[in-house]
Amino acid sequence: MIWNSVSLSFTDVLWASLALAFLVAFCAHKISTNLPRGYETSRPNVVFQDLIRYGKTKHSRQRDDWLHVFDIPKRWFWHFYAISTCWNGFLLFLYLNFTFQHQSYPSWLTGLLDTLTGVPSSDSQVPQLSTLLAQLLLFFHSLRRLQECLFVSVFSDGVMHLVQYVFGLVYYVMMGLTVLGSDRLGKGAGPLLPQLDWFHVVGSALFIMASLKQHQCMILLAGLRTGKSGSVETLAHRVPEGGWFELVSCPHYFAELLLYVALNLIFGCLSHTWWIVFLYVFCSQGLEAQLSHEYYKSKYKSYPKNRKAFIPFVM
Repeated sequence: MIWNSVSLSFTDVLWASLALAFLVAFCAHKISTNLPRGYETSRPNVVFQDLIRYGKTKHSRQRDDWLHVFDIPKRWFWHFYAISTCWNGFLLFLYLNFTFQHQSYPSWLTGLLDTLTGVPSSDSQVPQLSTLLAQLLLFFHSLRRLQECLFVSVFSDGVMHLVQYVFGLVYYVMMGLTVLGSDRLGKGAGPLLPQLDWFHVVGSALFIMASLKQHQCMILLAGLRTGKSGSVETLAHRVPEGGWFELVSCPHYFAELLLYVALNLIFGCLSHTWWIVFLYVFCSQGLEAQLSHEYYKSKYKSYPKNRKAFIPFVM
């Protein structure tokens, strides 16, 4: 995709900066595994590893006592999706009113979008149907993940860093604003049905398929700790098997990447912002997948050698 004129908004710079940060973190981690053992226990590396790890990959490391001050229970993941469901449901409501009732956004939201994405332009190539579909899918994704956190997943006593917790709280708020800011026409929508194109259908189908696969991964992971009756039998970590786990260590992260491929498709690959968001998701999920993959390989000597970390048959 080639754009004749690309101007980067604050949103673009933010997502690009996050993508670069996670890419640098990934490279720094890979380099650190080949450095002398003394470096592993050095203060900079200890702090760095504590910031990029959570759950089982953090629990398996020796950590200084002072680092525990920043620990937040990993089971609080549901906070992220509770906020996301409420916030993105609210934005969906506003966009439905904007689309069908031609009601303007609240002035505070308009000002915020102007700051994040720039002044509305009549030259926008993004169909308004794309924004509506993306906002709708993001809302249902958040609702599904909230249900999984509360009623499917079995969390141990794993922790995450305070910085990761704050980042998670802000993440889906910013994601919803990114969706809403993808189409800034500043006027009511025309008929939606004539806007329907093949990429809306393919993107929505891919999103639903990836969501189902991610849900299957959550069920398989929970099944490692529950009995046939559904009651929790252990909080220990075990080698996951079945489904996409036969191909990669972290298929739920791969499914997450596919969700953002789907959103990019829904926008017709016309928005450079969503290419940047995709790059961010690739770098962030790739880092966490690599850490989990290394954990499994180090803890289980018989761990399948054919499994990749993140993307089947690739990496």
